[in-house]
Formats: sequence, C-alpha cells, structure tokens
Amino acid sequence: MKHRVGILTGGGDCPGLNAVIRAVFRRAEQYDYEVIGIRDGWKGLMEMQCDPLTRQQVSGIHLFGGTILGTSRTNPFKKENGAETVAENMKKMDLHALIAVGGDDTLGVCNKLSKMGLNTVGVPKTIDNDLSATDVTFGYDTAVSIATECIDRLHTTAESHHRTLVVEIMGRHAGWITCAAGIAGGADMILVPEEPFNIVEVCDVLKKRAARGKKFNIVAVSEGARFSEAPGVEGSLVLQTADKDAFGHVRLGGIANILAKEIETRTGFETRSVILGHIQRGGTPTAYDRILATRFGVKAVDLVREGRFGVMVAIHGTNIEAVPLEEAVGKTKTLDMDVYETAKIFFG
Repeated sequence: MKHRVGILTGGGDCPGLNAVIRAVFRRAEQYDYEVIGIRDGWKGLMEMQCDPLTRQQVSGIHLFGGTILGTSRTNPFKKENGAETVAENMKKMDLHALIAVGGDDTLGVCNKLSKMGLNTVGVPKTIDNDLSATDVTFGYDTAVSIATECIDRLHTTAESHHRTLVVEIMGRHAGWITCAAGIAGGADMILVPEEPFNIVEVCDVLKKRAARGKKFNIVAVSEGARFSEAPGVEGSLVLQTADKDAFGHVRLGGIANILAKEIETRTGFETRSVILGHIQRGGTPTAYDRILATRFGVKAVDLVREGRFGVMVAIHGTNIEAVPLEEAVGKTKTLDMDVYETAKIFFG
C-alpha cells in the first residue's frame, strides 16, 4: 500500500515555502508516496482541510513567495482536545508521517506531537534566522536582500533632503536581518534587540557626523530593539497592541516612530520614520533561498523514508543534516555579537 505523507505550513508566510512543498512532492513521487497538502497550518489538520497534491499544482511554484497551502497561527495545544484531534485526524487520513514547515512555534507543536508518538519531521522556516540547531533558515536571505534594497533607496531621499531616516526592520528577539541589511546598506547606526541602546549615545553619533559635514543619516532599528533609557519606554518593547496570538506573542511595531521623534527633539535634525513591515517577507525568493528550501524538502522526505522522526532538517556548513526537534526549539538563536561588533566599526 502506498504511504501517505502530509505537509503543512504554519506561522508567518516566508519566501521559499513553495519551494519546500514542490521538493517534498517531487522526492516523494520518486518513492511512490502520496503527498497530502494540509490547508492553513494546524487549523487545517484539526478541521480535515486537506487534498492530495498533484504535479500540476506544484509545477513552477518555487518561483513564487507565500505558500499555496495557506497558513495560520493556530496552536492545537491551546484548543480543547486539540492535540488529540490532530492525532485522530492523522489516523483518519492514514498519514504515515507529517512534515511541518515553520518557525519556533510551529516546530514546537511538531515536537510535542512527536513526544505523543506521532511521526513528525520539521523543516525550519523564518526570515528572522533565529532558530537554533541550523546555521541559517530559508527566507532570511530574501528578507535581507529586500531590506538592503529599501535602505539603498532611502539613501537617495535622505541625502537629497538632508534628513535622518529611521528604518524599522523585522526582528522580534534577534537582530540578524537588521544587522546584515544595515551593514550591506551602509546604515550609520544599527540598533538590535540583543543590546539595548542609549538614545543620548545614538544622538551623539549623529551629531558628530553633522560636525564632519554629513547632512543625512540612516538608522536601522529592529522592531524588538529596546531603549536602555528614554522617557516612558526604558527597557520596554514597543507594541502595536497588547493582544496576544495563539502562541502568546504580542504584536510589535512602531519603535521607529518613537525613535525618530526622540532624535529630532534632541538633535534638531529633520527626522522621518519608515516601517518596512510585511514587505520584507513577501515576493520572490532569492536563488539561495530557493535552493536551500529545495534541499530541505528533499531531506525531509528522505528522513521519512528512513523512519527518522522527531527531527528537523538543518544546514551545517554546506551539509543538510537532521537534528532533534527538542534541540531546535529549545533556545532562540540570537545575533552573533562578533558580527555586530563589525557593524559598529562603521557607525557614525
């Protein structure tokens, strides 16, 4: 009897998801497995929203961002009998294994289900590059490229109008995108969650640039960056809303607005804020992300064939390997501070 393998994508959309789906299907096809596409993440598995994938459906989809399966932030473990429902539905669908593609939250669910005895394999997805046990996640390279291009474009406006522009970049707990895009785009200051910043010191750097005849500034700041001291916001995350999602996360956003106001007040420089938002995780994936996502998808099916469950695919150096899910979701991978020290050389 032909094995049936389910695949779902959870959490935020990310460039490269479709490349994983395509790769899973094509590799499974070689093993004569049937691939069941589950709609809208864990929500679809709980509601039995699923259909067999076909070659026609996956043909050429690696070129596009988003996910043809849809996604959601549903957490089965926050629903009454949610985990049990997932287990029952996997049995009803006769799924030999489930491949879950997502970030820390999605893979955290995947890990818990594995401990319940379900056959699961995780594929790491996040533009934030903050998943442990893998050198990099697909989506990160695309996000950095987009953020860098935005900074490049903002340079012309900042220089033409003699303005300071504060660019808010995604990164809740880790400053990987902000630091990389800031270095590549030549930002004059880079502020990340890993190191709370002193607004006085930031303004001093910008004033010194002005004293050298520099009439514009680009400040790159992560959405999760924190003031070490500033009226009313010391050490606090800047929130869009205090409401939490199914995984207990608040929605961040707006630190650029506060920072821009503080800079203008303290320096007298005309200052504007730009929040890149969801534009960073949409659109066409880079060649690197297409290749990495494809390799991840192929490896995930190989692990199913080998009967290796409760693991996540990962890249170490150039090798695609398997690591325990427990290791992958146990700790956030924050920015390598050696990289940040390199960035600091170019501040001001």
